[in-house]
Amino acid sequence: MSKAIETLQAAQQRAMAGRPAVGGFPYLAATLRRAGVNRNIWDLPSCQSIYLTSEGPVVMQGTPLLTGIADIPTFDRDALIRALRTDQAGNSTFPEFLLSTWKAGVVRYEVDLEARTVTYLGCNGEQYVESYPEVKVE
Repeated sequence: MSKAIETLQAAQQRAMAGRPAVGGFPYLAATLRRAGVNRNIWDLPSCQSIYLTSEGPVVMQGTPLLTGIADIPTFDRDALIRALRTDQAGNSTFPEFLLSTWKAGVVRYEVDLEARTVTYLGCNGEQYVESYPEVKVE
């Protein structure tokens, strides 16, 4: 196992252990940033996640949201914002969040841990950018 994978896994474990139920994403992001992750790129519906770290790039393959062939939902900014607010309030699991963002037409999202922004992208160039608050982690 590479140093990049070891560092990423340790940071994810620390983040999940200390993450609050409400507002957990900024804590996770701050923990990853502190461990040297500067960017995280999610592709939906495959649930492939790429982490760009100071130790090197790492890919993680999650459980895909669907199999076979499917139409891509139309990008729906309002539905995306509802999915975000539901998750931020602690009222959805991460898999539920991913499915909701997919249903809102998101095919990819990119987390810039330095700028503290997440950019949600549709397949026709649509995008929605949201900033998240800075959180101090120990």
